[in-house]
Amino acid sequence: MRSWHPSIPSVILVLLLTSCGVADSTAAMSVPTTMPPTATPRVPSDTSGAVPLTALSNTNVMPNTPAKTCPVTRPPDPAFTPPSPYPRYAPAAEEFWYGTDALWTAVPKTGVWSGLPHNPEGYTQKVFWWRKGYSWTAEPEPHLIVTGLRLDASASPLNVSRSTNAFAEDIQSAMLVGVDFPTQGCWEITGQYAGMELSFVVWVAP
Repeated sequence: MRSWHPSIPSVILVLLLTSCGVADSTAAMSVPTTMPPTATPRVPSDTSGAVPLTALSNTNVMPNTPAKTCPVTRPPDPAFTPPSPYPRYAPAAEEFWYGTDALWTAVPKTGVWSGLPHNPEGYTQKVFWWRKGYSWTAEPEPHLIVTGLRLDASASPLNVSRSTNAFAEDIQSAMLVGVDFPTQGCWEITGQYAGMELSFVVWVAP
């Protein structure tokens, strides 16, 4: 019987295909499929100067102007005036009193806290709270509970220090906590003391 011998061109073609990986079907199947790159989210522009909340959830950079849908707390009308002897302490020009005789605090008129010191826990702020009849000597560690929730996106809870007392001739007896915002954005802060609850909303910005 006549034996078959491959021609030289055929041998060369097989060698070329093998060197390119085509002749080995197993190797060809193991080549990973190239996936398209993930697109970087774009924040849509807003002619009013405020950025919609739907856009803020995908970015860590916050504008200094509150988002239109962030219900920052505004000065009440009529304005709240603390009972005597507290009125001798006027809030800073950029703040206003907010609450009732049972529990009140000072809130920024613009609704914005910006330029806060930053540390590994977040953006730090001190929050003073008052209540008619509170005595800093009788209760040096007041049973004040402060919590915080971000309203415009998912975030870790507000990090709050243990409540302590504070006193000076201008502010009189006050309760004090330190808070760390883990992210910037729209935050609701709630204080609870002696059966009373008070909440306000601020925009934490760069």
